Amino acid sequence: MKNPSTAKVSLSEIVAARSRLNGAIAYTQCTESAALSELTGVRIFCKQEYLQRTGSFKERGARNALAQLTPDQVRRGVIAASAGNHALGLAWHGRSLGIPVTVVMPRFAPLVKVARCRQFGATVILHGDAFDEARGEAGRLAEERQLAYIHPFDDPQVIAGQGTLAFEILEQVPDAEAVLVPVGGGGLLAGMATVLHALKPDLQVIGVEPANAACFTAGLAAKEPVRIATRFTLADGLAVAEAGRHTLAIAQPLVHRMIQVQEESLALAMLRLAELEKCIIEGAGAAGLAALLGGNLPDLAGRKVVLLLTGGNIDPLAHSRVIERGLAADGRIYRFDVLLSDRPGGLAHLSSVLANAGANVTEIVHNRTFAGPDLSRVHVLCTVETRDRAHITEIQQRMTENGLELFIAERPVTAP
Repeated sequence: MKNPSTAKVSLSEIVAARSRLNGAIAYTQCTESAALSELTGVRIFCKQEYLQRTGSFKERGARNALAQLTPDQVRRGVIAASAGNHALGLAWHGRSLGIPVTVVMPRFAPLVKVARCRQFGATVILHGDAFDEARGEAGRLAEERQLAYIHPFDDPQVIAGQGTLAFEILEQVPDAEAVLVPVGGGGLLAGMATVLHALKPDLQVIGVEPANAACFTAGLAAKEPVRIATRFTLADGLAVAEAGRHTLAIAQPLVHRMIQVQEESLALAMLRLAELEKCIIEGAGAAGLAALLGGNLPDLAGRKVVLLLTGGNIDPLAHSRVIERGLAADGRIYRFDVLLSDRPGGLAHLSSVLANAGANVTEIVHNRTFAGPDLSRVHVLCTVETRDRAHITEIQQRMTENGLELFIAERPVTAP
């Protein structure tokens, strides 16, 4: 890296962090998933960090940092900027240790995370429309109120805490051949890579980030943090505009490769986890599975791979919308526009064709106003439940054979 003053995190520091976390952090299971293994052709083991008390791995770094404060810092309290999970970890463990916690969250932060932070006793300040604005306000308040600022990822003590997860993986799946690590600012990746490189250097450490917020890949290419323009991503916990200086310096020589995943793959991964593993996982936590479903890692076929299900804090309404998006990408929801004769029996004819094709109608909109210049025709927007993409093709063929003209059909997104 270009900055020689960048801090490092040693294996001994992560060992010490594990001792501090003993009894304060759940030792989550890492179980083999027969269903996901069959789906992907990879032997998948799921590390269930979403079962931590606050619903994510972020507790590890938060607790380690809080446990090393000076008595004066404990008295004054701490502050952080966070979109959610880091804030939750600080709030919960701050209450446990008797440390006042203030968190600054952007106004778009998921309501469930805001409510739970307050429930855990933290002072929550909503500021700005973007994370950078929240971070700027947190820095200002830290100086004004003399509070210790705990960075969500670019803090050596936080990095060391996150790295403790790697020890558990080595104990639970000692013959693992690769681990897929969701990456935002890089705290988890840097901590885990330090441990895995030291204790099992042949194990592949693969970082996964959303294509819409690929700041870590940009930083690795430039050998220093690079500010990028992020776009909306379902993996909101990974939506960081600039990777950490410490995390980049640590991870660069240790990470085998970075993978970027698309939004459709993230939606499908969340759907698969809900259906096959019966667990609710937020977009960031589903990134590793998204990389496999997106066809990014064909070389891992048949190998033992650990997926880090890093968090499950997602608003139920948002999750339901994601599931619908995943179903559409999976070819199990199909929407189309069709022009019908505006005479008695036209809609019944369409319904009969769909019923005979085995499609279940979930929504139908009958529109005369925007059906075009031919007043004998009516425009119908129809949404149906389908089995798969082959079923969609069958429905299209049946409608054509029965004289139904598809006006606009949504092309299903390819899904594994």
